Amino acid sequence: MDTPGLVVHGEAAPFSTALRSLINNCLYSDVRFVVGQERQEVFAHRCLLACRCNFFQRLLSQEPGPGVPSPVVLSTVPAEAFLAVLEFLYTNSVKLHRHSVAVTFGLGPLQECCIAFIETHSQVQLPIFIFPTPHVSFCYSLTHSSDPQEALRTRGFLELSAPALLFMLRSDKLGVDEAELVLAVRNWACVSAAVLERPVAEVAAPVVQELRLALLAPAELSALEEQNQQEPLIPVEQIVEAWKCHALRRGDAAQGAVCRRRRGTLPREHHRFLDLPLK
Repeated sequence: MDTPGLVVHGEAAPFSTALRSLINNCLYSDVRFVVGQERQEVFAHRCLLACRCNFFQRLLSQEPGPGVPSPVVLSTVPAEAFLAVLEFLYTNSVKLHRHSVAVTFGLGPLQECCIAFIETHSQVQLPIFIFPTPHVSFCYSLTHSSDPQEALRTRGFLELSAPALLFMLRSDKLGVDEAELVLAVRNWACVSAAVLERPVAEVAAPVVQELRLALLAPAELSALEEQNQQEPLIPVEQIVEAWKCHALRRGDAAQGAVCRRRRGTLPREHHRFLDLPLK
């Protein structure tokens, strides 16, 4: 019976440095990508991408034919984000900053890095969110954007999964007023319902619970209630809880965190009764 050998590990830093030198390096590259609206050309290595990421394994499963292979076009992925993914795939590390836009391509470890970054920097005006779409996961800063409302109207937002939107709506750091969020969630639910061929209220059920309806003024809440009767989106019980806050003039009259103001919440007269300052 053979005696098992001793595994000896070399230093990680030189190994990582050597692999980092191959990022977007045409040397020995056997696959090209054209990424972003700027159509930036990025060089990579098929075997490394395929063994590190299931997304690329499926994408690159077909062997290239004779001659110069055509580039793989990823027009919806920002070049900066794609290069960050390559950095992680090649070196198992990535540098993030508060203005980062990242794409995880379903990589669990990379997504964990992004979430850890969010939690570590929760005191600054981020947050950077994980946005799973059908193919990739975007990290995007709604609070850094000069026009957060515009970000809510992008295709990326409308293609969010329900868990990703739920994660976003739980944040106090959103630089968006609640009325804008209610409208954005309705638009998202309508698009998702059309794609999934399911009722709007059913699609919206997992996320609307995080809408803080008590922050709306009475006139806004009345208009929402009337629209909700014609186009169901929010459970009636949730609207009743919001009215309870108004009637009793107490933020603790409603259950949960439905009265806590976000960073972008616009002031309204009744907010002084909520007694829940922005955190």
